Amino acid sequence: MHSKLGEFIRAHRERTLPDSVGLPGGGRRRTPGLRREELAQLCEVSPTWLTWLEQGREVQASGKMLARLAEVLRLSAAERAYLFSLADRLDPHHDDGGSAEEALDAIVAAVGAPAYILDRQWDAVAWNPQAARLFAGWLAPRPQSSSRPNLLRYMFLSPAARELIVDWPERARRLVAEFRADIGRHAGEQALAALIAELSGASATFAELWTLQDVVGREGGLRRFRHPQQGELSFNQVTLHLAKRHDLKLVMLLPH
Repeated sequence: MHSKLGEFIRAHRERTLPDSVGLPGGGRRRTPGLRREELAQLCEVSPTWLTWLEQGREVQASGKMLARLAEVLRLSAAERAYLFSLADRLDPHHDDGGSAEEALDAIVAAVGAPAYILDRQWDAVAWNPQAARLFAGWLAPRPQSSSRPNLLRYMFLSPAARELIVDWPERARRLVAEFRADIGRHAGEQALAALIAELSGASATFAELWTLQDVVGREGGLRRFRHPQQGELSFNQVTLHLAKRHDLKLVMLLPH
């Protein structure tokens, strides 16, 4: 994947005209596009680092750096999304504005059963009224507060979760293993590392389960609840990743 990222950056560097980014276009050039040194200067990185990136070496490009590359190279929206996809990074400007949130709300509203969308930290970014009624101790009815409700905080720090979720110990074990598999090599990122540290300090159960290093896929299947108002409930859980936002997961609890 690193080689594909490097090839993509090089191709677009070589087709970006110097005068389009405020540089003189004269002089002898092997290609009409930007020199590697010029792109490095515009992106405020070293030419060596950019060379390694184009060569497909194991160097890490931050979201901020990729955003700068996309701006300098004048990438279209589709090209920018492809760049971040190749780098397996989240575009820091992807969800600017309210239109993205409205689109996520529309997705869960179209589901006739409890449905919610989780981001990489497993914060709920959208949910429908059915989900709010089922997870009354976790998902609040709209309007929501500025902070996003986190599934792991609810699972391990809320007594209501132990009452609601049938076979809580087994579900908690699987949830931690699914979370580890889901975040993969992103576990060291600041927000995720802070969340893991917070949960490990606040919940001995989470800390113990996290040290087990168990990894399982988010398979879905039967989910059972003991709701204080609705009684015994059973659902078939289905989880899907959004095509244009691989960091987001749509979770649906369909009638069993």
